[in-house]
Amino acid sequence: MIMDIPAKLPRHVSFIMDGNGRWAKSRCLERIRGHFEGVESVRSVLETSVELGIEYVSVFAFSEENWGRPDDEVAGLMTLMMKSMIAEKETFLKNGVHFKVLGNRARLSDELNAAIDSLDEATAACARTTLIIFLSYSGQWDIRQAAAKLAAAGTGSIEDYLVTAGIPDPDLLIRTSGEMRISNFLLWQIAYTELVFTDTLWPDFRKEQYLAALREYASRDRRFGKVK
Repeated sequence: MIMDIPAKLPRHVSFIMDGNGRWAKSRCLERIRGHFEGVESVRSVLETSVELGIEYVSVFAFSEENWGRPDDEVAGLMTLMMKSMIAEKETFLKNGVHFKVLGNRARLSDELNAAIDSLDEATAACARTTLIIFLSYSGQWDIRQAAAKLAAAGTGSIEDYLVTAGIPDPDLLIRTSGEMRISNFLLWQIAYTELVFTDTLWPDFRKEQYLAALREYASRDRRFGKVK
């Protein structure tokens, strides 16, 4: 049971998971080892979110720009995604977690896309918390593809065609590792999102650091451009 729960909790918390490579380098390990350890941090924040009743947790796992990384690292990340989905399926079902992947999925392999669709469908019913993995995603790409669909349809609004259509915008965005930038993530959706930056590297980010960020969020006065 979590003690000292913040009085005001966000509905949707999003994470820019930064620092996996630096975590591994500081331990003289290969970069991919940092990504494997980062999965434990995802598990920790998801478990805490389920316990607190937070409805949406989203993580920026792989950007459109990340395709330019070394082939072995990209291959390792995709293998990690596949293994993690298989390993976590029963836990998701037990805890009422709906698993979703959003992004430019045309760039993913047929095998990975099939596994994503299968887990999404299997976990959709009776979900209490939705875990969204942004994979092969960038904010600029999202806006461009939404604008093209809107122009073709001739009706609706750009929000209707973003990959996040139907999902509430993040209330809180947390970025780890001391970097203070958005890195082309959810550019449209975070217009009024509260931002928290922490020096903690993502593989070291666990429940204690998450609760500290939630307490910081609870202390904010969100006015959405208005006067209270």
